[in-house]
Amino acid sequence: MKNRTKYLSLILICLMLGACSPKEDAAELYRQESPLQADITLPEDFSGSEPIKIALTQNSQSVDDANFVHVEIWKGDGSFHDQMEEAENAGDGNYTFNKKLTDDGLYYIKVHAASNGSTIMPTLPFAVGELSKADVEALNDQTPNDSGNHDSHH
Repeated sequence: MKNRTKYLSLILICLMLGACSPKEDAAELYRQESPLQADITLPEDFSGSEPIKIALTQNSQSVDDANFVHVEIWKGDGSFHDQMEEAENAGDGNYTFNKKLTDDGLYYIKVHAASNGSTIMPTLPFAVGELSKADVEALNDQTPNDSGNHDSHH
């Protein structure tokens, strides 16, 4: 009788543990990320006559119906900051934005875009005309310094 109770207890414990095991499709119960990507193309000599181009893709497909695509531009020295403006949908996942900038210097562009639950805000520096020494130093400060000497990590 004791052995029968032990076996029944063991079988009951195994059944309870089996019921608590994770389901094989558990990952599908959670929201699946679908990362949005933006490829920003700036004119080589920025004058404002050619548009800034933004190509959006998600799951390797062009995004023609983004929730929003806004562009924000500011000057590195803080003398200019343009509010976000909506980019124009040019079709086939391409969006364009025009901005006339006449003062030389270091500028930054930030694209705010969202589609299908994914939001991104990539930022790129770009030059208009000639860069000052301070602008070049600001750009160099943003570049990661890789001295190649990794001895301090050991």
